[in-house]
Amino acid sequence: MIRNYLKTAWRNLVNNKFYSIINIAGLTVGLVIGLFILLYVQDELSFDRFNKQADNIYKVGIVGGTGSTKQIFSGIIAPVATFAKNEIPEVKDAVRIRRIGSAPFRYKDKRFTEENVAFTDPSFFSIFDFGLVNGDAKKPFTDNYSVVITRSSAKRYFGSDDPIGKVLVLGDDQNFKVSGVINDFPANSSINYSIFLPLSLFNQLAYIKSSTSYNGTGRIPSMDADWISFNYETYLLLKTNTNIAQLTKKLQHIHERNKPDDAPVPYVAQPLPQMHLYKADGSDGGIETVKTFAIVALLILVIACINYVNLSTARSMLRAKEVSMRKIIGAGKLQLFMQFMIETALLFFIATLLALGLMYLLLPMYNSFSGKQLTFDFSNYNMWKCIILALAGTLLASSIYPALLLSSFEPLKALKGKVAAGIGNTAFRRGLVVIQFTISIVLIIGMLIINNQLKYIRSKDLGYDKENVLSFNMRGDMIKHYDAVKAELMKQPGVLAVARSSNNIIDYDNWTGDNSWDGKPVNSNLLFHAMETDKDLIPFFKLQMAQGSNFTGSAADSTHFIINEAAVKGMNIENPVGKNLRIWTIKGTIIGVVKDFHFSSMRKKIEPAVFVYYPKNSDRVYIRTTGNDAQKAITSAQQVWKQYNNDVPFSYAFLDETFNKLYNTEQHTGSLFDLFGIITVFISCLGLFGLATYSAQVKTREIGIRKVLGASVGGIVRLLATEFIILIIVALAIAAPIGWYAMNKWLMEFAYRIDMQWWVFIIAGFTAIIIAFITISFQSLKAALANPVKSLRSE
Repeated sequence: MIRNYLKTAWRNLVNNKFYSIINIAGLTVGLVIGLFILLYVQDELSFDRFNKQADNIYKVGIVGGTGSTKQIFSGIIAPVATFAKNEIPEVKDAVRIRRIGSAPFRYKDKRFTEENVAFTDPSFFSIFDFGLVNGDAKKPFTDNYSVVITRSSAKRYFGSDDPIGKVLVLGDDQNFKVSGVINDFPANSSINYSIFLPLSLFNQLAYIKSSTSYNGTGRIPSMDADWISFNYETYLLLKTNTNIAQLTKKLQHIHERNKPDDAPVPYVAQPLPQMHLYKADGSDGGIETVKTFAIVALLILVIACINYVNLSTARSMLRAKEVSMRKIIGAGKLQLFMQFMIETALLFFIATLLALGLMYLLLPMYNSFSGKQLTFDFSNYNMWKCIILALAGTLLASSIYPALLLSSFEPLKALKGKVAAGIGNTAFRRGLVVIQFTISIVLIIGMLIINNQLKYIRSKDLGYDKENVLSFNMRGDMIKHYDAVKAELMKQPGVLAVARSSNNIIDYDNWTGDNSWDGKPVNSNLLFHAMETDKDLIPFFKLQMAQGSNFTGSAADSTHFIINEAAVKGMNIENPVGKNLRIWTIKGTIIGVVKDFHFSSMRKKIEPAVFVYYPKNSDRVYIRTTGNDAQKAITSAQQVWKQYNNDVPFSYAFLDETFNKLYNTEQHTGSLFDLFGIITVFISCLGLFGLATYSAQVKTREIGIRKVLGASVGGIVRLLATEFIILIIVALAIAAPIGWYAMNKWLMEFAYRIDMQWWVFIIAGFTAIIIAFITISFQSLKAALANPVKSLRSE
């Protein structure tokens, strides 16, 4: 029986090649895109879930600022972790990470600049599951001058040799012995580093052996006595069912007890699995985008199903006599139902094979679009669960209704041709077309608005000039001889200006809450972005002074500060120039206010910032050049670098590239929405093309009569196209409010955003109408140009 069903199904596919191709193409493309998106969603939701204790690991942050400047900061002070372990029973363990960014390492003649280097506590390797494959998990660092590296780092330096005991040289002459090797961090990990140094070494160098602390704030005896530096990423391993609200109150009490002069410092704790998609306060940090993608995936699969259902039901009249004859000679309703289900299953099986093959071939291209590192891991249970559920759901959705419809004809009426009006349910098919194009228009609206927002970000005046600026970090003697370095660079061709600072001006994250000023409210917990700099930075970046003046470079500037307008607002003071301000242990006066500039993502409001005149701690160099002279400037910088660091590779970055990285997620979202919109319109038009072809076929006699009676080609085309165009206009009316709501919610994630304009919705609808009209016109023209004598003779 099954064999007969399959044979009949195959014959039907072959005998109706045109409709079979349309159905297979629509289902294949829908499955490819739908499954790709679902794999993307599954990957996003899997972040950090590989950690066995993930549900009990919490990242700690604080709430700083007041009023409109209130912000949650992910970096906290170092002592909190130690006190929490010792005083809070719910805390089983704690780990701190102090990121230092890039650092040059070498082994013999192999030299690399490692981009992700950090200091951490030994507990890092017991709290998280990153797999210590070599070394002792209980004692990963044998002493202060030992390191733990990843497998890929070990391979770069040592090849296939055993890395344990090998010596890596940091910078010029600091030796570190490899004491452990961990697996490379998974792509779905929120934490990602290549080399770990012991935090106890940072404590020794930056505090114990230093006459001043690492940020120049005066003598601090140890890291666990530093209550002013919010630079430590801190995670707590908690007991199951810990009351998080009570925990954060206990952390706040510890802070305020040890730093009684501070305003109230509320703490927050975020579960590790939520870090990737949520902000620390539980608000959207990407989860809405993931939900949107999941909905889009389902809608694309729905559109593919609609194509099949529409064409199957539309062509049902052509199969009415076939079904009736089968019933008359004894076929039961169940047998007919199974026959049509197997026809759909066969077509679906072909589409599935094609879809999986295309996914395998297109995966590298999709990864570049999405910014993902997805792979076809055939042992991955979650991947197969996602694929099988999507395939099963799509198969059922596309097969049951046509099978029920085709198996329910009354044979005598069908043979007499009296079922045409009811067969296929014309209103139902029209509804499906409206649904298809509603989805398509919503995605077109999304494409336009996302691209407009990205264009706005790229074109908005940032308040500073980042064009043709390259930067790098000085090392060793370069910092001591900066004046000579600058003089040498200024002599070189292509170099227009040089400046320095302690941090990159884009997305710098050096926070301090250790501040006071005249009239500071008791309840103020304002945090500043603090940047140490020289007198050249403000004119270099063409920052505009709102009040006061720039640094002059004199000794008096060591007690001078320049703040931004957001800081003035957060401090709630008028006429700030001349007012007293203390940052760390530096007491001085405000000599200037710069106009606000976007040093961070436009998702966030511009936050309070302060420039501190402290050139000795400013190791980042900026070089301004021109578009034509960029390579000359790079070569010049490299030559000066080699004078001081000949054994270390030169590493630099252009600021516009750094700026673009702030919006990687948005860029990928925009690219994916472009792709989704195009594919959705394509699938919808495939179905529309099939329906237009069918409509032209069933109206062959009517068209012939109209032509004989004098109807023009344009009139015939208008006759066939009008019904579909009306449906698309209805779809636009439904899609407009849905698109406005969805995109308004997306735009709300940006503190600085475009206003949605009415013309976006008109363009989206007009685009859909034009594309649909072109699709319909192909078959309509063919029918209108046909010889009416032939069509009437055949009818």
